[in-house]
Amino acid sequence: MTLQQLSYFLAAIEHGTLSKAAEALRLSQPSLSEQIIRLEESLGATLFVRTNRRLQLTEAGRRLAPFAQATLSAARQGHDAVQSYRSLSGGVASFGTFGSAHHYFLTELVTVFRQRYPEMRLRLLGYNSSEVARAVSDGELEAGLVMLPVDERNLKVNEPVWSARVGYLSANPARLEGAKSIEDLARAPLILTEARWRHGDPVRRLLNARAHAAGVALEALIEVEHQATGFELAARGLGDMIATRPILHHLGYQDRLGWVPIEPPLFEVFAFIQRHDTPISPATRVLIALMREQLENIQRRYAELER
Repeated sequence: MTLQQLSYFLAAIEHGTLSKAAEALRLSQPSLSEQIIRLEESLGATLFVRTNRRLQLTEAGRRLAPFAQATLSAARQGHDAVQSYRSLSGGVASFGTFGSAHHYFLTELVTVFRQRYPEMRLRLLGYNSSEVARAVSDGELEAGLVMLPVDERNLKVNEPVWSARVGYLSANPARLEGAKSIEDLARAPLILTEARWRHGDPVRRLLNARAHAAGVALEALIEVEHQATGFELAARGLGDMIATRPILHHLGYQDRLGWVPIEPPLFEVFAFIQRHDTPISPATRVLIALMREQLENIQRRYAELER
């Protein structure tokens, strides 16, 4: 049984004779008759009583007709859904970002996307980068923008699109004299963020690797989930932070917290990821292109801070 055979079967019902159905479908009558015969053979039942005037449905034909209509309707709906997906006139773009992305560009990104593609829906999730990598790897999200490194083996990691140097922040000028080594950080009153993902957070992983190599350990005086909370606590003098200058300025704490670099230099490096074995949808490709524009603007905006 094929969609074509069901289509010919319904056309025969609609037009009443095989000749009229064939004419409407722009087929030869023998071709249409052959397909209906094959349909009957596959079902093991006669669908029509053929008379000189008009085709009459058998009981088997009457039982088949509503299911044939439903099958062709579902096939058309499936075709339309895929076409809308391809043409950006429907469907959902699903994407994951690092946790602080909403501070930088998400509102503007969503605004531009909705203006250009009003029939598309968006699903944007903001996790820690390790969680985004897991969600993309498991197929829960099509793609993501994450901080490197990530561990998932079935991911395609594209070229870096943004980087920012990591430094030490404090409200106490006495603790801001000179660049900070990993040994300095091990002695510092640290406020560490990303508490839930402490073992998977890329920056904490890089710092812990340095600490292990130096024979020291990084211990948090205060550990919180959100970066904004950590900044406010640091601004009140309750501890010191490890973060980049762009986020320091973007959150508006540059007048309350000083920043010095970590040596050797340490960078937050961001890249787009997707599954190796799954192409991303046109909608998500467009979303990534718009995100690249946003990241280029951010890089230009904070270029002076990185000099």
